Amino acid sequence: MSTESLIFALFGIGISILAFMFALWLFLWVKSQPKANDKIATIGEYIRQGAATFLRKEYAVLAKFSGVVAVLIFVFLPTPIWNGNILTNLTMTISYLFGTAFSAIAGKIGIVVATIANMKAAHAAQTGIRPSFLMAFRGGAVMGMAVVGASLLGVSLVLLITNNTTMLLGFSFGASSLALFAKAGGGIFTKTADISADLVGKVELGFAEDDPRNPAVIADNVGDNVGDVAGMGADLFDSNVASMTAALVMASSLDAKFGSENISLVFCYAALGLLASILGVAFARMGKKGTPTQALNKSTYITTGAFAILTGIATLIFSFSWRIYGAAMVGLFVGVLIGIITDYFTDDTKKPVHEVAKASESGPAFTIITGISYGFLSVLPAMIGIAVSALAAYLLCDPLGPGYAMFGISMAAVGMLSIVGMIISNDAYGPIVDNAKGLAEMGGLGEDVIEIADKLDSAGNTVKAVTKGFAIGAAGLTVIALLGAFQSQVNDAVIELNSQAGATIYQAIVGFDVMNPTVFFGLLIGAAVPAVFSALLMLGVGRNAERMVAEIHRQFEDIPGLKEGKEGVLPEYDKCITIATSGALKELIPAGLFTIITTIAVGLVGGVYAIGGFLTGNIVSGLLLALFMSNSGGLWDNGKKYVEAGNNGGKGSFAHKSAIVGDTVGDPFKDTAGPSINTQITVVSLVASLLAIIFLTTSIF
Repeated sequence: MSTESLIFALFGIGISILAFMFALWLFLWVKSQPKANDKIATIGEYIRQGAATFLRKEYAVLAKFSGVVAVLIFVFLPTPIWNGNILTNLTMTISYLFGTAFSAIAGKIGIVVATIANMKAAHAAQTGIRPSFLMAFRGGAVMGMAVVGASLLGVSLVLLITNNTTMLLGFSFGASSLALFAKAGGGIFTKTADISADLVGKVELGFAEDDPRNPAVIADNVGDNVGDVAGMGADLFDSNVASMTAALVMASSLDAKFGSENISLVFCYAALGLLASILGVAFARMGKKGTPTQALNKSTYITTGAFAILTGIATLIFSFSWRIYGAAMVGLFVGVLIGIITDYFTDDTKKPVHEVAKASESGPAFTIITGISYGFLSVLPAMIGIAVSALAAYLLCDPLGPGYAMFGISMAAVGMLSIVGMIISNDAYGPIVDNAKGLAEMGGLGEDVIEIADKLDSAGNTVKAVTKGFAIGAAGLTVIALLGAFQSQVNDAVIELNSQAGATIYQAIVGFDVMNPTVFFGLLIGAAVPAVFSALLMLGVGRNAERMVAEIHRQFEDIPGLKEGKEGVLPEYDKCITIATSGALKELIPAGLFTIITTIAVGLVGGVYAIGGFLTGNIVSGLLLALFMSNSGGLWDNGKKYVEAGNNGGKGSFAHKSAIVGDTVGDPFKDTAGPSINTQITVVSLVASLLAIIFLTTSIF
């Protein structure tokens, strides 16, 4: 690493430390706010304990999995240990474990803060919407700052200590593999509870959303935290690390060939993105006549503008390439565009949500048909955005020399994820206000307070849909860049192996021709994997929800006075939490293992060309399904809320029951399978890059 690259890596570490200090200040501010009443505090403690218990048990399972993978990495990566590179393999293993640890810590921080902020936000709603909004947003921002600070710090430290970009792939794989299981496990937990609570409480008995008589209501609130806080935090941590890793792998190769300073540029842009997010969070306020959605959007636009200006100044001062700056700006612009598109298809003030609510008057079948149709329609603009950004970045940077075109795509991904600190802050705001609404209802704070919490929650639903769309779009560009990183790893290995043999044994990869039967073989299998992965997760939700529904029915039958709401009679909340926990842990491993094993099998059968096709098919199919499921799920959710607000018949009407059925179908779409797919495509891309040499030298065809 050059002296200039070293300076910029240290600059990244400095900005990371600043982010941690800001996160600590935000945490202390949230903690210092007035406490909730005893009833809310008691219910909030149930939620905190449930979330902590699930996370502890999930991490215990994942620690065993990570231990097994660490042993395999030590034996086989980057080359088999019997080749004599014991120290290199040990470094790769430590990098992998380092990545899993950082990802786990990111999730834990989010849970700790969210389960405090939800109670404080519920209490603050008694004094008005603005203080409650600020409480929830700053609670979410703690995780936003901590996650992005940790990702930049981790990548900087790994490269500084090892001076080897291959070790970054190990770090990124650690982050991605843990994120895959954390997102899947959290998604199964939260949707098990949500579906069960809705089907029995709302549809069968006509209870309100967070009626304390419902045995699944605490599990539902716990699920908001483990799925949308810990899971999404790990997911976006993984995406950010993967985008920086792909860029740095290619930057290192380019710097070695051309004597350029692309590593410096990557660290500079990533650090300035985090600094822009700090500024955006610091200025986030809700105006006297504004809405929560406007406040969240304004802070996002401030962050976007700050990043564009700061990186422009840095490009001018340090004489970085304006073409690469342009590629980063393309990614940034498309990220915002995907957010706007997602907002249109999921916001309850827009036509698609109104159409779903209207269709619900005719029955649940029409709710499903309309939601699926708009979900598919929403895919095209986002896919065009990702395609155009990749093409524009490629063409912008291609004149810079061989290898720069794919590097341009990786910088578009870095640009899109530059504002990820703000995106995570917005995303974590959603489950905090969702919990706050539940606490206000269960704590008996009155209709005015519940109405304020409901407005905050509605904005949270829209923002969650937008952040999921953003995460999927960012993953799309990241994995295209990782495809380039895979090609770069293979070609570097070809040069080294041919040099060792003193002859041309292996050929460098120029591209992946779909007319090549080996490439096409991989393409078809890769395209099928996201569908099977989604099915495994959603079947897990279905099986687990059936168990919980049976438990809810048992409690209503066996506990006298529970259904009637007799004073002093409480459900056995812990039984539902236990079912959600045990079921999620049981169901999360098979889907993740399926994707990793399939990737390895395709590589060993068809080699690097089959893997190129596999990754391409996986990317295209995965992006399409992820966008469709995330947007249609958000559409059904807000369609239900639109009816509950008094439209198309209002609460208790036939349309309301139809809308609940739509929301129940959409729950595992938007919170389990959809957002897990983008992590899945990142994981298989990293597995391919890590095993590139093995696939090059050992395959049947």
